[in-house]
Amino acid sequence: EYVSSHAPGEEPGPLRQLMEFPPDDLELLLQDREFTLTHILCTLYDWLIIQRKYQRYSTSHTPHNSERQRERQRGLVKQTFELDEAAATDRQDDQDDAKRRSVSLDDTPRGSWASSIFDLKNSSPDALLPSVLERTAAEDMDRRNAEARLQGRHSDLLGLFPPPDEDEAVERCSVPEVPKEHCGQRIMVKCLSLKFEIEIEPIFGTLALYDVKEKKKISEDFHFDLNSDQMKGLLRLHTPHTAISTLARSAIFSITYPSADIFLVIKLEKVLQQGDIGESCEPYMVMKESDSSKHKEKLEKLRLQAETSCSRLGRYRMPFAWTAIHLVNIVSSVGGKKKGFERLSVGEDMCNFATFRPATLTVTNFFKQEGDRLSDEDLYKFLADMRRPSSVLRRLRPLKIDISPAPDSPHYCLSPELLHVKPYPDLRVRPTKEVLEFPARYVYTPHTTYRNLLYIYPQSLNFSSRQGSVRNIAVKVQFMAGEDPSLSMPVIFGKSSCAEFFTEAYSPVIYHDKSPEFYEEVKMKIPADLTDNHHLLFTFYHISCQPKQNTPLETPVGYTWIPLMQHGRLRTGSFSLPVSVEKPPPSYSVQLPGMKWVDNHKQVFNVEVTAASSVHTQDPHLDKFFTLCYVLEEYSFPFRLKDCIISEANVEGELKASMTGLRGALLDTCVRFLHQLLSKLILLIVHPPVIAGQIVNLGRAAFEAMSLLVNQIHKNLEGNQDQHGRNNLLASYIHYCFHLPTAEPAMPPTARSKSISNSNPDLASTPTSPDEEVQRIIGSKVSSTSNTNQMLLHEELALQWVVSTSTVREAALQQAWFFFQLMTKSMSHHLFLSSRIDLPRRQRFPDRFVDDIAALVGAISADLVERLNSSLAFFLNDLLSLMDRGFVFNLIRSYYKQFHTAQNPSSLTALRMDFTRIVCSHEHYVTLNLPCSTLSPPASPSPSTSSTTSQDQGVASMFELSVPFRQQHFLSGLLLTELSLILEPDGEGVFFLHKKAISAVHSLMCSHDADPRYTDPQVRTHIAQLYLPLIPIVMDTLPQLHDFTGEKDTLKFLGVVKKKTLKSPGIHLGGLLRSSLSQTGRQCSSLSAECSRTLLVSFLWVLKNADAALLESWVSDLSVLQINRLLDLLHLSVSCFEYKVGTTSRINSLTFKKSQDMKARLEEAILGTIGARQEMVRRCRGTKRSPYGNENVRWRKNVTHWKQNTDRVDKTKAETEQESVVDGNLATEASLVVLDTLEIIVKTVLVSELKESVLGGVLRVLLHSMAGSQSALFLQHCFTTQRGLVFKFPEMLFEEDTELCADLCLRLLRHCSSSVGSVRSQASASLYLLMRQNFEIGNNFARVKMQVTMSLSSLVGTSQNFNEEHLRRSLKTILTYAEEDLELRDSPFPEQVQDLVFNLHMILTDTVKMKEHQQDPEMLIDLMYRIAKGYQNSPDLRLTWLQNMAGKHSERGNHAEAAHCLVHSAALVAEYLNMLEDCRYLPIGCVTFQHISSNVLEESAVSDDILSPEEEGICAGKYFSELGLVGLLEQAASMYEAINEVYKILLPVHEANRDFKKLATVHGKLQDTFNKIYNQSSGWERMFGTYFRVGFYGCRFGDLDEQEFVYKEPSITKLAEISYRLEEFYAERFGDDVVEIIKDSNHVDKNKLDPNKAYLQITYVEPFFDTYELKERITYFDKNYNLRTFMYCTPFTLDGRAHGDLHEQYKRKSILTTSHAFPYIKTRINVIHKEEIILVPMEVAIEDMQKKTQELAFATHQEPADAKMLQMVLQGSVGTTVNQGPLEVAQVFLSDIPDDPKLYRHHNKLRLCFKDFTKRCEDALRKNKTLIGPDQKDYHKEMERNYNKLKESLGPLITRKIPQLYRTLQIHLNSVFHNSSHLILVKIPCLRSVRITTLF
Repeated sequence: EYVSSHAPGEEPGPLRQLMEFPPDDLELLLQDREFTLTHILCTLYDWLIIQRKYQRYSTSHTPHNSERQRERQRGLVKQTFELDEAAATDRQDDQDDAKRRSVSLDDTPRGSWASSIFDLKNSSPDALLPSVLERTAAEDMDRRNAEARLQGRHSDLLGLFPPPDEDEAVERCSVPEVPKEHCGQRIMVKCLSLKFEIEIEPIFGTLALYDVKEKKKISEDFHFDLNSDQMKGLLRLHTPHTAISTLARSAIFSITYPSADIFLVIKLEKVLQQGDIGESCEPYMVMKESDSSKHKEKLEKLRLQAETSCSRLGRYRMPFAWTAIHLVNIVSSVGGKKKGFERLSVGEDMCNFATFRPATLTVTNFFKQEGDRLSDEDLYKFLADMRRPSSVLRRLRPLKIDISPAPDSPHYCLSPELLHVKPYPDLRVRPTKEVLEFPARYVYTPHTTYRNLLYIYPQSLNFSSRQGSVRNIAVKVQFMAGEDPSLSMPVIFGKSSCAEFFTEAYSPVIYHDKSPEFYEEVKMKIPADLTDNHHLLFTFYHISCQPKQNTPLETPVGYTWIPLMQHGRLRTGSFSLPVSVEKPPPSYSVQLPGMKWVDNHKQVFNVEVTAASSVHTQDPHLDKFFTLCYVLEEYSFPFRLKDCIISEANVEGELKASMTGLRGALLDTCVRFLHQLLSKLILLIVHPPVIAGQIVNLGRAAFEAMSLLVNQIHKNLEGNQDQHGRNNLLASYIHYCFHLPTAEPAMPPTARSKSISNSNPDLASTPTSPDEEVQRIIGSKVSSTSNTNQMLLHEELALQWVVSTSTVREAALQQAWFFFQLMTKSMSHHLFLSSRIDLPRRQRFPDRFVDDIAALVGAISADLVERLNSSLAFFLNDLLSLMDRGFVFNLIRSYYKQFHTAQNPSSLTALRMDFTRIVCSHEHYVTLNLPCSTLSPPASPSPSTSSTTSQDQGVASMFELSVPFRQQHFLSGLLLTELSLILEPDGEGVFFLHKKAISAVHSLMCSHDADPRYTDPQVRTHIAQLYLPLIPIVMDTLPQLHDFTGEKDTLKFLGVVKKKTLKSPGIHLGGLLRSSLSQTGRQCSSLSAECSRTLLVSFLWVLKNADAALLESWVSDLSVLQINRLLDLLHLSVSCFEYKVGTTSRINSLTFKKSQDMKARLEEAILGTIGARQEMVRRCRGTKRSPYGNENVRWRKNVTHWKQNTDRVDKTKAETEQESVVDGNLATEASLVVLDTLEIIVKTVLVSELKESVLGGVLRVLLHSMAGSQSALFLQHCFTTQRGLVFKFPEMLFEEDTELCADLCLRLLRHCSSSVGSVRSQASASLYLLMRQNFEIGNNFARVKMQVTMSLSSLVGTSQNFNEEHLRRSLKTILTYAEEDLELRDSPFPEQVQDLVFNLHMILTDTVKMKEHQQDPEMLIDLMYRIAKGYQNSPDLRLTWLQNMAGKHSERGNHAEAAHCLVHSAALVAEYLNMLEDCRYLPIGCVTFQHISSNVLEESAVSDDILSPEEEGICAGKYFSELGLVGLLEQAASMYEAINEVYKILLPVHEANRDFKKLATVHGKLQDTFNKIYNQSSGWERMFGTYFRVGFYGCRFGDLDEQEFVYKEPSITKLAEISYRLEEFYAERFGDDVVEIIKDSNHVDKNKLDPNKAYLQITYVEPFFDTYELKERITYFDKNYNLRTFMYCTPFTLDGRAHGDLHEQYKRKSILTTSHAFPYIKTRINVIHKEEIILVPMEVAIEDMQKKTQELAFATHQEPADAKMLQMVLQGSVGTTVNQGPLEVAQVFLSDIPDDPKLYRHHNKLRLCFKDFTKRCEDALRKNKTLIGPDQKDYHKEMERNYNKLKESLGPLITRKIPQLYRTLQIHLNSVFHNSSHLILVKIPCLRSVRITTLF
């Protein structure tokens, strides 16, 4: 109705085609059956195929797989990416670096000004952009830019994206296979030669396959003849004519069920001769051709005998020998396609007969046949164990045969019926025969060709009681058409080297055996029209082997026969027959009473008859049904069927009963005759028979029979189904074979079997030419419809289905697809036959049928299951091509209503989604959605197709799922509504539903992109209208999307500021997601990376193809919040499709999760939520934390991007490169779509001027896209857009947000250093214009100047692969622009530009040095430190370099140093904030920070007269604010004890701001921190630094020569580790032979060193504290923080040795003082002062004893007590075996009073030490006694004894006092007391070794 009322207003053209269905939508094809047989007469119907001409454009028939995608991606241009360029030049750079490495450092980081200018002026600029300096109107600029962006664009965005997931493609339905005869795995066997040692007679061979396990012969016999022409000549008398078909020597065997039990059995026969088999074999076993002289006479005699036998007995054969080949040995030994020597189980893998390597076999062992063991049963026994019979034909020369997989289309091949199989180029060539297979088990394949073969197997004969000479018995078999001997038919196939057909066949003769067993196979080609007269006649002969007079050659000794037809059925099976002695009389088929029988009519002859026939069903149920159909068609009443007479009265009942009886038929037979069965049932429905003038309606019975048959086939053949559960046999029947019967059946009264098979070449009916056939089907429409009793199948099916009940209804519903497809084809065929195809759709079908369909769909919708759901969806999809679309839409709506009334769990949603996807996969999906009409009221007679007319509500409703939209675009509305519901955050949308819904939309868009009908851009615009609501849907889904920005932010403005900063308002990082994103809760994404990526590419597809004016109109109606959300989405899209090097862009969400996890851990370590020790321990253990706990993440489909099934891991280089090209193009196109959209948003801002707040967002997205890896093509347009934006809105950068200006400068500078020339040109132009714009606003460009300088410093500090040469060229380009800018030539601008450029160039010289030390972290940090120091006068730049250093430290895991960089940054900011504003709650400068670190005082500001913070461009960064200071301090709080000091500075700020939430957080953190400190009170669990002194000696070190440093290393670093690291590093730099480590820590005499070498001296040092310091440094933390003094000891003796005896052991203590305290912003600090103390041997002894005493005291008082530790210390103190133990020390130093009075005090001190020592030993023993168990009592007693001995020995030594010492002291004291009124202060030189000791 809508279409008719809204006539298309378009002129004929692409848009008009979009509105209307094509007139040739349906086409009827008559496809020739492809016969491989050449000489075949055929009355078969051609395949009748009705297809939708344009269905190939639908996703259901043309899958979007990887192959198709690759086709579409051919010829893509490779985009230029800096990433790829950089990767290519990396190796060259490495080589250059190695050449220019040097370790010298200037004292300052600045280069020479003059040399800098010289370098710069001599460098060459990049190409200048032609129109950069021109002044252009904004409109012209936009127009020019838009035109440029449209050039060379890739029209097919989704062609660059990975294809939709095949797993989700529920609409996929392949065209069924063409019905063809069954064929198993085929092997070809070629018989090459068969030669004996002696050649005396012809030998004949037979091949056949046997399955031992199934005990079944699985192929017919193949006969071959390898005799020489001479031998063949002996039989010429018997075979005057030889047919070429019997000369075959190669055969093709088919094996359906390969198994390890299949043998190829070879049997040999020879011409019958006198003597048994043993006698015949004997010559072959004893004679050799080489012995011919010996046996010459004998051989001649044998040859004469053979000649005689051949001429007389040439037609008879006798068994000779046999052998067997185990096929599995051929396949496995030849190796098939298996690699290596895998051990295989003997299973189907091993029995793959289709893919083994050809083999030529030499068969050496033949076994003699044994006359009494010839049956198949005996053969199976032999094969089962292949045991050798007693005599082997050892003299048999090998039989050579060749076995190989058969080619697909062998030449010169004959079918089992001896028909030529195409290709057959030459009739004279020796043919190959196809051998008919007798499958071991059922094969379910319908007959499609005519076959009618009969096989007769005589098995045994018992003539033991038969009188007379009956010993050499031959059985003659004949096929008789009647009882007259002349009616024997030539239907028996010849064997080898003979005629093609014979009238008789003889079995081999077993010599002198009255009860022979046979193995003969007689093959017959029987006529189709068998009658009761046809029978098999067996005649038994006695053959006279020896010529005797009056004795005939053959004497008949018995006769028997088998009638072949009985009650119209072919008789097959096993027969046991009596044998008549006399020749039967003329009417022998009626057994006459006077006949004489062998052995009293006993059954003495056993024979088996089998048939391979497409004519005879050999099933009683099918036979009865077909016979009754025939009776009705021929109207041949009365008819005798077994015991029943069929008449008009009972035929209906019998026919219905036979239909019901079909369910009892064997499934195998039903399938073989499936086509005929279904055709007959359909014929009964369409043409009800007329019986006695009455139409008999058999529709219901036929429908029931069909339902049950189809259901039975489905249930039993589950393996033969497609993904929708459709049986392939039934599907191919409908697609190819089914057609509506075109006229009343009028069959000629020929043979009964005609009704069974209409594929019979023997019937005398006129073949119909294809032209006549077409005429008959299409031309005779009028006559066919005029039949009164013809019904329409689809109408009858719909009716029967609606009224069906119980089991039949259930069966029909189970296989609904079959009846739906049958109806669809019937409806289509009917439209052609009745010329209704041209009628309007509403008039094509009668109302009652339409009502039946509606009722049927309604009934099915209420009863849905998965298979039924897809069947219904496909049916409705088909109906859209046949019926009125409005009617079908109503059916879809009713389906939806049924669903919405039900509950809505996710399984039902999934069914509904599948249904929608299948319906929407229609090839005219676009036309069905009425794409060309705008959403205007239906009253408008011709709606405008322009999308710009309605600015108000009309446009808005096009972008939302409004009622008008869903009415107008019905299917699209359904699909997008489903997507919207599934993506609702609180909806039921579980992961697999997300994937289903998104994949459906993606798949449709792919089909539009690939559809040649929709290449016109105007058409694409209208198609995109169908998807406009997707934009707001995706915008609403933004918080659930995967966060692709988490993967990278290529250039963070700060190296270490992580996401936590975002939580402080106003602290934004360049390129990170804007704060609005963090507020929307991005972290809790519910969509997987794969789904998010697909959804975003669909979103970009709509933006790319939608009408720009329409988008502009829509954006202008959006609120600021909505536009910001759109910008966030564009921001995310840029990250999502960013290009990665090579194939790494094949990203999956697991990668993202891992990177996020690593970031989280770094964050933890920096921000103090995890101690350094835990981090270290965790690293040591190697524990990895999965984002999903311990779950094996491989099975999480929402985590892993499941493309593994299609993407091989081992890709070729070409594939990898192609992928890289595709990814580059996708990244470029996606970014360009984002750019187009940004331009649209800017346009709306220009028009309205109300939304300037969104401009910052636009620029942020632009900056973000610059930050990523982008192609040169995109960057060219991106810079153009950026220049336009700055030109239109300069105040945005220069008056408002400093951060945006800073970010922009950073991005531009980064691209100025690009390796791609065109990118540098664009970036230089942008940077120059930025300066000019800033200058024109205020005659100064201080802001840009400062930001550019800071940006370059940041870039230099953080970028790994920064190229100063490229940047130098860009700086020269900027200079060139300034020189050529005529307008500003007379202003101070060029000079200012020159100053800035030279300043930047000097920073570059720093970069060169930094690159040299990239591999030396200490040197690099030193250099950065010096550069930062050089910027003492520029706080912004100093801050930048401090941040750079923090970033480097974070990379190396130096978290304390990173934190101190932040503390210094905060102190610097505080210093200048104090100068800017006087706030009582802010810190007063860096003095406030000195409790955190004494080093901070170096951040004191330069005095005001040199530098004023108010100056433009100074302190302009975002950190020079209260919020910036807070942000820095929050990050700086990293080491537990220092946190308190940091928060002391932070708390007043939060208190002043009344920020209670933050106060709560701060106090919470403090509580956690103090708890952790308390719990780790002992402190040793904490992991602080380990310190080493490193001295550099040698001129190779440059400035480092003779410098000493203290290095801070991680806590558990050993001396060997740092030695190895430094030695390796400098050896790599200078060469292995140059670097030497000085092993001791003595003084280094430089004169003794080799001047050509570099020497390192590395010593472990410990923090050193004076006694007064130790009073303040109580905790473990105190002793490891703010360290400036370190000590190391060197033992020595006076004669130069390091160690000597106790009395000669001296010790040197070296005390080092560093320039700054550790931890600092560096990990190595210069030593500025060194002091040495020398201890004499007695002082060394005192130290040792004090140490021992402390150890004892510690072990004694340790809580909890540690018995092992205590015993170990005690053993060392009192044990007898200790060398240089306490006793020896006492004996050396205390035995005698020293001669030198200076040592008196030391002597006394040592004596007191020993006193203290013995006291501690006693305490320790007492403690040990309380700790030991009974088992250690003896041990304790031993120690007590030792102690007592020690005490006794020490007694006299420690009680002796030195009298002189006391006398001096007494004199001294007396003089003090006497002269108390004149106190004299004596200045004594302070010796550290002198201590005042209290004397006892």
